[in-house]
Amino acid sequence: MRVLVVEDDPTIAGAVTEALRLAGHEVDHTERGGPVVRSVEKDHYDLAILDLGLPDMDGLVVLRELRAMKLPIPVLVITARDAIEDRVRGLEEGADDYMIKPFALPEMLARVNALHRRWLSTRGDRLVNGALILELASRRATLSGESLELPTREWQVLECLIRRVEKVVSKEEINTALSQDGEALSDNAVEVYVSRLRAKLEHSGIEIRTVRGFGYMLEAAD
Repeated sequence: MRVLVVEDDPTIAGAVTEALRLAGHEVDHTERGGPVVRSVEKDHYDLAILDLGLPDMDGLVVLRELRAMKLPIPVLVITARDAIEDRVRGLEEGADDYMIKPFALPEMLARVNALHRRWLSTRGDRLVNGALILELASRRATLSGESLELPTREWQVLECLIRRVEKVVSKEEINTALSQDGEALSDNAVEVYVSRLRAKLEHSGIEIRTVRGFGYMLEAAD
């Protein structure tokens, strides 16, 4: 997943960010609430972890703005506000889950994974770009109604790209998604998988474009 952590305490932010990265997730961090809505609109995030006590604005205001914009992102609130009325208000404002500081990192990771599973189930476990459909639960891909055979690594690369259609995905991001058990892949390996996918998508109206010096971008289908 790609996770946005909104937390101004450097110790907590560092611990949460490191735990998420060790679990294989890509993480961005900000200390302020102001840029959050703009960031979520611009970049694809699968989940946000939001502190309420931010230096520039109350986290509940950020949450309210996210929900007002109808941005479909799960939000896990983390806060020192432990009164029942605070928890109720947070949930009523649109939080998907609520954790009181201090909390155990393994529990936080479990809640993050549970929220993501719930989110996938509500959106049908399906990623679509034109004639290309990825069924996440069954790991089944179709192109123009025909089955598209994708080995594991090709599936992972294509999933990275289709989740961020029309946005550049760096080789490093793809490498992180593909790496298992700490085994990093070479840039050449990523290029090989992209080349194979291009061949399979040929004549479909869907193209993987190389953005030199940056990475790859899956163009939106007409």
